[in-house]
Order: sequence, then structure tokens, then C-alpha cells
Amino acid sequence: MTRYVRRFSRTERVLHWANAVGFLTLLGSGLVLYLPSLAVLVGRRPLVKDVHFWSGIGWVALLALIPLVGDRRGILRTARELDRFDRDDARWLLGRRPAPQGRFNAGQKLNATITAAYTFLFFVSGMLLWLGERDTRFRFASTVVLHDGLMYAAVILLIGHLYLAVIHPTTRHALRGITVGTVSEDWARRHHGKWKPE
Repeated sequence: MTRYVRRFSRTERVLHWANAVGFLTLLGSGLVLYLPSLAVLVGRRPLVKDVHFWSGIGWVALLALIPLVGDRRGILRTARELDRFDRDDARWLLGRRPAPQGRFNAGQKLNATITAAYTFLFFVSGMLLWLGERDTRFRFASTVVLHDGLMYAAVILLIGHLYLAVIHPTTRHALRGITVGTVSEDWARRHHGKWKPE
């Protein structure tokens, strides 16, 4: 009989899925604004711009609100875990085995760091674009390049994330953790040997 251990709290799972839904909404509306063929097909550019802008505001607000109303101590503990890189993490990133990992492997820590940076940069560049349409003092030549470049880089990261979560045979079991909160004890032991589940 398979035994399961809790990997993610409800707050962590809600935060993950709020981030995913917000990002995909922004990606979809952003692509309609960015690609002429989609813009013609959908039409109503002002409405799509409003959806894109307010989805961005809602996305960031939700990401800030969830930890405040959920398990704050748990989220702070998770942030500390994600922020801590050790020699085993460096060995794991360099592909040297064995490199035992904690609850998060080095790739997941790197992904979380990059995702947080993207979120901040998307928000700042998006606000500057919105303000720049209303006041020329906020128009900077590189803002559009930054926002568009972030989109390309974030899509590449998303594709890699989805591949590992849904397709790759040794890592797709992690999807169970972020949907129902638990993973099999055997899988946890094999992939996250330094993690001691509560």
C-alpha cells in the first residue's frame, strides 16, 4: 500500500494556482495585443487592454493577499527554504549525482527566484507602459523591449515547467503534490532525500 506525505499546504497550493491562472490570463490577453493576426481575430483592442491591465493588478494583489490571509508562518518557512542554496544544490545544478535535495530541489529554487523576478519586472514595466499612455514623462524606449522580452523568457520557462510537471516520467508525480498536497513517501525519499516530512 502506498503511503503519502504532505508536501504542500493549502496556502501554498492556492498561491501556486493563483499565480498560474493570473499568468495565463495575462499571457493570453497579451498575445492578443501583441500578435496582429490575433488582434484582428478578437478585435475590441481597448477592452483587451483593460482586461490585460486589470488582470495584472489583480494578479499581483492576489499574490500579496493569499499569504496574508493564509498560513503566514508556513509561507515564510517556504520562502526560507527556497532562498537557501547549499553545496548539494550546486552539485545538483551541475548534474553531479548523488546530490540529495530538500523539499525543493535546486531547479525548483531557481525557478521560484526567476518567477519572483519576472513578476516584479512584469508589474513595473506594465505600470510604466500604462502610465506612459497617459503621461509622456513615463515613456521610456526600453520599457516595451523589457516587457516583450520578459514574455518570451517566461514562456520558455513555462514550457519547461509544464514538461517537467506533466510529461517527464520521474518528475510528474510532483503534480500530485501541488494539486492535492501529498506525494508518495517512496517518491519523496528518492527525489528529496534531505527533506523530513512532518
